[in-house]
Amino acid sequence: MIMVENVVEIEHLQKKFGKTVALEDITFAVRQGEVFGFIGPNGAGKSTTIRTLLGILRASGGAATIFGQDVWRDAVAIHTRLAYVPGDVYLWPNLTGGEVIDLFLKLNHQKHSAKTDTLIKQFELDPTKKTRTYSKGNRQKVALIAAFSTEADLYIFDEPTSGLDPLNEEIFQKNVLALKQAGKSILLSSHILSEVERMCDRIGIIRQGRIIETGSLEEMRHLTRTVVQVQTKQTPNDISQLAGVHDIKADSSEVNKISFAVDSDQMSPVMAALAVKEIISLQSTPPTLEDLFLRYYNDDSQEVNRDAQ
Repeated sequence: MIMVENVVEIEHLQKKFGKTVALEDITFAVRQGEVFGFIGPNGAGKSTTIRTLLGILRASGGAATIFGQDVWRDAVAIHTRLAYVPGDVYLWPNLTGGEVIDLFLKLNHQKHSAKTDTLIKQFELDPTKKTRTYSKGNRQKVALIAAFSTEADLYIFDEPTSGLDPLNEEIFQKNVLALKQAGKSILLSSHILSEVERMCDRIGIIRQGRIIETGSLEEMRHLTRTVVQVQTKQTPNDISQLAGVHDIKADSSEVNKISFAVDSDQMSPVMAALAVKEIISLQSTPPTLEDLFLRYYNDDSQEVNRDAQ
């Protein structure tokens, strides 16, 4: 069996600012050739984790490596092999967008290429304007064009589409998937769940400085609920008594038609019970990443398993 190389490895990472604990226990890995989605709301610790990976902040505890090298001690060597885009880009105001792109490339020992020109056209950036005239979205475009033009082994994006319109978000996604097809590794920090769900092979959910769940969406679907709409010949009045069934609502416009949510691991017995009622029509909506995310952030009645790692 071929072992999958971990480009990024983080084990029990901690970061404190005085008495404030920003990162309490962060453990995850980014594999060779995958897109890893790092999700959580603002303030959960995403950017602090990434700044620690970049060697900007020094960890208070735990360990983190990129390419097998220590992120603090070997930061200079690591940076020659990665590209990074923050969520809020600050540029030299008196340089044009094109000059800044070329400067970013030069700092990474790269050159302006035909790919750079293609990206400028894709993102519809005017590279002749001074960056002080740019909107937030255009500043993001400059950093993204420079990053996608860079030949790197690891790409780190921290809320990279902030300020972009939907069309440019789609261009970003297509370029990320092209990197993946080329065997590159991508760490994508985002709160846009549809973006993560479309692109990522695996995800890690961070809450209050702790990783509370990691895995592929398929592996994590058992933690979510499927929404079912069903109509039966016989009255389905006892479905509410079944384990794993939640939020039953009757459809007043049609006889014996109801909708409800069911825990994914209880789907089989619920379907069997419905079959006895003679199903007329059935529609199910599979759980999404948003369902999983909301489970951890909005369901106050449920105790989060903080020992998932």
